[in-house]
Amino acid sequence: MNKHYYQAKIKSTGTAYLFWFLLGAHYLYLGKFGLQILFWITLGGLGFWALIDLFAMSDKVEKYNQPIFNKIEELEKKEKEEEFARTMAMVNAASGKKSE
Repeated sequence: MNKHYYQAKIKSTGTAYLFWFLLGAHYLYLGKFGLQILFWITLGGLGFWALIDLFAMSDKVEKYNQPIFNKIEELEKKEKEEEFARTMAMVNAASGKKSE
């Protein structure tokens, strides 16, 4: 997978709040289908669960995004290492040295 694929998977806190406000479907937006069904069946925990989610939404989105950010960081590090190796190979080739 490339970096752009993972960047497209990043979720927005604002969009999560919009889903919470309009449909109560913020868990669906975050890919937690079982919790979403439970949320709807219990009517948002009779409002208590919905109220808690109102204040905890940014943490939920951050927890969802953290593994994605980690993967993007790994890919960027790998790209930099590959670029460095290519540059060193070109420098060695230009100077007439054999690569090891």
